[in-house]
Amino acid sequence: MASATPQRTEMEGVDGGVGLTALLVAAARAIETHHDDSLVQDVYAEHFVRAAPVCADWPVRIEQAPDGEDNPLWGRFARYFGLRTRVLDDFLLRSVRTNTRQVVLLGAGLDTRAFRLDWPSDLTVFEIDRSGVLAFKRQVLTDLSAAPRVKRVPVPVDLRADWVTPLTTAGFDPSAPSVWLAEGLLFYLPSSAETYLIDTVDTLTTGGSALAFEAKLEKDLLAYRGSAIYTATREQIGIDLLDLFDLGPRPDSAGDLTARGWSTSMHTPFDFTLRHGRGPLPEPNDALEGNRWVFAHKPRP
Repeated sequence: MASATPQRTEMEGVDGGVGLTALLVAAARAIETHHDDSLVQDVYAEHFVRAAPVCADWPVRIEQAPDGEDNPLWGRFARYFGLRTRVLDDFLLRSVRTNTRQVVLLGAGLDTRAFRLDWPSDLTVFEIDRSGVLAFKRQVLTDLSAAPRVKRVPVPVDLRADWVTPLTTAGFDPSAPSVWLAEGLLFYLPSSAETYLIDTVDTLTTGGSALAFEAKLEKDLLAYRGSAIYTATREQIGIDLLDLFDLGPRPDSAGDLTARGWSTSMHTPFDFTLRHGRGPLPEPNDALEGNRWVFAHKPRP
């Protein structure tokens, strides 16, 4: 069983701010895992939730949530995160079928893909995040005697600092094709930081590489403060997502990649709801309507 009282150093970075959102997504994955028609199976997710005192009473099954599926947070929002996880799982697995053997998770949080996906055996997964988040994850997974299915390389560094040097020092090879994922990350970064990140990924990749990230359309996010999802998140678990998001103008990262020669496609989450038959559908004053999932591929020479 996972330890219920991790050491304080292991809790740093997961007891507030963006760290809490990592726990929120883990709780959503746990709820999705226990659905009969689940899109994702993550047996580790609920252990992260139970190991962090700040969220030890959060639901990990939909039956534990007030109003069940009708709960805007643990019903609709959790379905969104479950769908996002599945779609990005599929993207990663497709992208490594062509002899790509490096995966980089930017802002990895409590991602468990190295432990639960059927990767090629000679692949390496690099996980970049703050040291406190990675230490907490290590403790929980160690207590579970969990073993990664492939080589997993944690890279403990804040993405606001120089993360290129630690990544290459850890063994990442810019001359070989790679797959990159920024899941639920860019919302929190200032425009300049997002532009730097996208520029850096372009610099560190060769032909045959791929990138997926989540973006929001340029619009006034504060207009959604009263939306059901944001209201429920504030009232039920005390996370004000709009206080965490950077509300300044957003860059056109998909357009920037296209201008650099990448092929890009942009989708709404609802596109995949229709494809999988499970997930959120549009509703009035919808905080999800501006979310876009972007998939980019760098052509081979």
